[in-house]
Amino acid sequence: MNLFRKYLLILGLAGPFCHGLGENVAYADNVPPLSPTTCQAANFPPPSTAAIRELAPTGAIRFAINTGNYVLATEADDFGPFGISVDIAHLLAKELGVASEFTVVQAAAVSFERVSKNLSDIGFFGIDPWRAKSVDYTSPYVQIEGAYIVRENSLIQTLSDVDRPGIEIVVGKNSVYNLFLDRNIHNAHLVQAPTSPEVTGFMLAHNFPVGAGIRNQLEADMKRYGGLRILSTPFMIIHQAMATGKDRPQGLSYLQSFVSELKKSGCVQELIKKYAVDDAVVPE
Repeated sequence: MNLFRKYLLILGLAGPFCHGLGENVAYADNVPPLSPTTCQAANFPPPSTAAIRELAPTGAIRFAINTGNYVLATEADDFGPFGISVDIAHLLAKELGVASEFTVVQAAAVSFERVSKNLSDIGFFGIDPWRAKSVDYTSPYVQIEGAYIVRENSLIQTLSDVDRPGIEIVVGKNSVYNLFLDRNIHNAHLVQAPTSPEVTGFMLAHNFPVGAGIRNQLEADMKRYGGLRILSTPFMIIHQAMATGKDRPQGLSYLQSFVSELKKSGCVQELIKKYAVDDAVVPE
């Protein structure tokens, strides 16, 4: 075993897996990574047989893990995905008494598509009214900010400065904030980068004036590229939730109770500390 992977397993930052050929699928067994004590002590409700059947119709629960939002998950080539959503996935599989199957994707839009088409049973992505036509959401377990990034010498200082004719805003294609800005930007023009992590690089490479994204990602980009600043006022609050396919009423009901206990027990807050995601907030 790779020593770095072994170290991460000890810390609880990775679970056993292997990649499926061509599909970037990771199959995890029933041994979850170590979780904070608070999560281990959480009093999750017992699932009904119907809930288990709806959430794991193939016998294993299939998760779509989006590493395009590093607040929730990230990945390294030699040990697979880890992060808040991965730990929650392992906790859920443990409570259901089933195996886990992970499909790693690089964009929330792909995760949404998989869940909406029942290719995955559970996804972790932002709540949006358009998406809600095709999937069912739990209440949010984490909220993060959508923010704008500009060059240090830009004249853009406020949100109203952004929504003006001639301004081009780079967004991650079909991200939750892309969908939000589609409905709420009236004068500026949206330009799609392939994924959210590529927004800032795309903005700089093509000389666009504004990038939109998750504040945590933009803060990392600001350090990486230099010469940039983030507008202090967020343009939206992104509510991150678990999502499952339509017509799974017992499964959704259990997920709601599961997420409620994640928050009530302090488990989500402990996971935020574990992965040092400073700007993430547990909603009430």
